[in-house]
Amino acid sequence: MTIFLSRHGRTEWSVQGRYAGVSDIPLDEVGRGQARLLADWARGAGLTGVVSSPLLRARDTAADAARAAELTLRTDPRLRELDFGDAEGLRRAEVDPEAMRRFQADPVADFLPGGEDPVDAAARVTGCLRELDPAGRILVVAHNTILRLALCGLLGIPLADYRRRLPLIEHGSVTELALGPAGPALRRFNSPIR
Repeated sequence: MTIFLSRHGRTEWSVQGRYAGVSDIPLDEVGRGQARLLADWARGAGLTGVVSSPLLRARDTAADAARAAELTLRTDPRLRELDFGDAEGLRRAEVDPEAMRRFQADPVADFLPGGEDPVDAAARVTGCLRELDPAGRILVVAHNTILRLALCGLLGIPLADYRRRLPLIEHGSVTELALGPAGPALRRFNSPIR
């Protein structure tokens, strides 16, 4: 199976540096352009399926790609972004400084107050990815943190290192992952669509 992981297009909160998590934020104009570029890529990618997070920003990005590939978009709640709890809607500087210090030191042992445990989030997203069509070429549109947790979970990278080893998934980029009997193989990471 080949999985193409893509982060949704840009939102206003992305520009402002706000934790969006489970907040349902729409794409901004740049994000809509990124969705169109992903759709252009999807048209010739030989996809057999498109699945996305149910959150608006991911769903709208994936819908363009599914139409371009002449496929039906499927959503799966396990692909939603990590819930950042008390930090939802805040900029980093607005989060309690001690909570932020602990989170930056170890985002798994000390996840943001009121937020979702990253271990649970990694389990839900990797479970979803492993259930996809084993013979397919699937585009998965989701979110920055949940995609990094999925990559760590599948590639054997310690979850506590997700922010250091995979600092950012770019909006509208494509990461290609092969899942087979020999284990996962990362073919490309954070490739821009032009």
